[in-house]
Amino acid sequence: MSKIKAGIVGAAGYTAGELIRIFLHHPQAEILYLQSDSNADQPIHVVHNDLFYISELKFCAAIEEKADVVFLCKGHGESAPILQSGIIDKRTRIIDLSEDLRLTGSYPEVRNEYGPFVYGLPELNKTDIISARNIANPGCFATCIQLGLLPLAKNKLLSDDVHISAITGSTGAGQKLTSTSHFSWRNNNMSVYKPFRHQHLKEILQSLKQLDSDFSQQLLFIPYRGNFSRGIIATMYMPTSASQDEIEGVYAEYYREAPFVKISASNIDMKQVVNTNYCQLYIEKIDNNLMVISTIDNLVKGASGQAVQNMNLMFGLEETAGLHLKGTAF
Repeated sequence: MSKIKAGIVGAAGYTAGELIRIFLHHPQAEILYLQSDSNADQPIHVVHNDLFYISELKFCAAIEEKADVVFLCKGHGESAPILQSGIIDKRTRIIDLSEDLRLTGSYPEVRNEYGPFVYGLPELNKTDIISARNIANPGCFATCIQLGLLPLAKNKLLSDDVHISAITGSTGAGQKLTSTSHFSWRNNNMSVYKPFRHQHLKEILQSLKQLDSDFSQQLLFIPYRGNFSRGIIATMYMPTSASQDEIEGVYAEYYREAPFVKISASNIDMKQVVNTNYCQLYIEKIDNNLMVISTIDNLVKGASGQAVQNMNLMFGLEETAGLHLKGTAF
């Protein structure tokens, strides 16, 4: 079998850099082109400077036509216009890492042209991903939180409001410099942003209702900016009448065939998963409340690693192909 040829659009950002690192070690896929509006003809190590010794690839200005799959790594709101322009061949498979096509019914004109976009959370939609031509890759907070809640939704154990607090590293804000990503502001600091209104709540609710159509409770989500580069840790809690053993059984069964979700018998920390495609979960019932802790790397399982996991499923490869190596950039 010849290697899968991949194009990456918006190849200068953090998620694209992670994709490049994965592809340079992927046994059955390779990079065909790396498109960047602002870095055309420059070596990739000008931006991704940890790759200076293992790759001589260069950025290009144009989106080429011969890729088997294209990863869209530009900012939110930028994928749909690219697809609306028709510049990507309709026969090419697409994995969009922006939020543009995650919600059912968004951008119907794009869906009419390119076909359905499957929401690419393998632990929820693996069967549909395997037969999909196009994927809407989930958000990083959404991935971390959903993996903590999906087994409960599947078994109709979300009968009350869910309280969520989660903290993410500075790479979650992207590479473009902002007032809250300066080192002097972010270092030794924490802050809350978008309380109860974070954009990922809509896709989380969409998935929970997919498993439990009767779910009508609130998701009370407080996101935090952390003073570290990468990773997310989320804590979710809600009242429950189920026993610890019952809940553990529900999680073990749901993730029985999920190679990148691990359930820990002891409390967890973020460093266990940083630079990996794994999600680590810890579940504990305390009095009448269930606490679920979930942690992922926002750039890997929360973005590029999950995108490659989806590609593997779409092309009939082992789901884990190319995803056991740790990154080196941050």
